Amino acid sequence: MPAKKKEAVVYYGTGRRKSSVARVYLTPGKGTIIVNGRDVNEYMPHATLVMDLKQPLVITGTEERFDIRASVEGGGFTGQSGAIRLGIARALLEASADYRKPLKVAGMLTRDARAKERKKYGLKAARRAPQFSKR
Repeated sequence: MPAKKKEAVVYYGTGRRKSSVARVYLTPGKGTIIVNGRDVNEYMPHATLVMDLKQPLVITGTEERFDIRASVEGGGFTGQSGAIRLGIARALLEASADYRKPLKVAGMLTRDARAKERKKYGLKAARRAPQFSKR
């Protein structure tokens, strides 16, 4: 009889922000974060974005308990960071329902619906009108 492989526990969460979509996978581990195949500190250009991304882990006190693998596409670094943050929060909920209250109080479970407003005709941008000339 062949030996059975032990299935690794994986928690999944999807996050969206602006035009970015992140697929986040949490596995029990030592706290490494990989984004699009690269280390998070190498991928994100600013330390503040990395801090923002780690907030759900800090709130729940699970920074050293889970390894995170995220694949994110679309948008810029700020949108991607926000998308990964929401994905991590949703994956943590899947891991344990006890995390719901602290994450909810901190506002980590709400999708930020703000997006770029479309440009309107006759204007230079969404709301920016051409310069007024009296003469």
